[in-house]
Amino acid sequence: MENEFDLQQYITTGVERFVSSALKATFKNPRESAFLAKFAVSVKKAAVYRKKREKQGLHIPAFLIASITGSCNLHCEGCYSRDTHATTDEDQKGELTDKEWGYIFTEAKSLGISFIVLAGGEPLLREGVIKAAAATGGVMFPVFTNGVFLNEAYRDIFNKNRNLLPVLSIEGDRKTTDARRGKGIYDMVAGNMEKLKSKGIIFGASVTVTKKNIQEVLTDDFVCDLLDKGVRFIFYVEYVPIGGRREDIAPDDSDRDLLKTRVNELRETCKDMVFVNIPGDEKNSGGCLAAGRGFFHINTRGDAESCPMSPFSDVNVKDASLEEALKSPLFANLRDKGLLEGDHKGGCALAGKEEQVRGMMQSI
Repeated sequence: MENEFDLQQYITTGVERFVSSALKATFKNPRESAFLAKFAVSVKKAAVYRKKREKQGLHIPAFLIASITGSCNLHCEGCYSRDTHATTDEDQKGELTDKEWGYIFTEAKSLGISFIVLAGGEPLLREGVIKAAAATGGVMFPVFTNGVFLNEAYRDIFNKNRNLLPVLSIEGDRKTTDARRGKGIYDMVAGNMEKLKSKGIIFGASVTVTKKNIQEVLTDDFVCDLLDKGVRFIFYVEYVPIGGRREDIAPDDSDRDLLKTRVNELRETCKDMVFVNIPGDEKNSGGCLAAGRGFFHINTRGDAESCPMSPFSDVNVKDASLEEALKSPLFANLRDKGLLEGDHKGGCALAGKEEQVRGMMQSI
């Protein structure tokens, strides 16, 4: 495909841009400068290692998504994690321990994985796992948090460990955010953004794009307000209805065209920020990147899944290495038999194909 968008290269370039600007301000923030300079070198070394393994027959993605807890304090409208029952109000049993997650992070680094997204539930409920991530140098950990537990102790952890990149969820202005996430959440998140900014910590924002907020969150005013608050990354994540629920708020084709157009415009006009469109950027990178093509997912219990939207697995990392998980028959079948192609409400190739994946699991 001509003119493919390389998501990994775009993010890496964005990080390198921050390195350049941070180095100019070394006297203000030597910790940030030192980390970013070392990380840029680590990313390049990891890419070389992955190419070497590719020639040996093993494709290793640059990204891993780790859902480190199934617990969360919020009940956001249409939450995919609750709709797949990955997140509940009850205590989660059988979750990987802090130590087990630490082993996973170390192995991922050894394989050349450069970015590990920490998700949940609410990941800040697992302080031990956050600290295990902090101790894994050479890997960037975007931490997708609702921002409620981002207290002084956590700000200190993020300040001392610049490989942790807090990403705070926000849906638009106060009215829009509180309508989906709960009363008072906007003010709490906005306040914590200002506190992160005051410490000079690089952080991002995650925006779930629905029919309700798409016009608002793509405006220059919204983006400039986040930039003023200190945001340097914006992840636009299309809402995906699970099991046919809340399809009324899922973006349609015209919404996705608008999102793609505006994100491309913002990349040209707002060079001080990095913009990621999920899953739109995947399509522009050659199709769905799940099942190890560009990333894969480890759930709270250690099951290796193609992505968080398709909770099926034939291997658990308690019993197998990450390398063995990448050789999963399920992953291979998903890649080879066309299930990563096509579209769905919300733009996700696998959401809505539960029966086909179940049938594939039975044949393995």
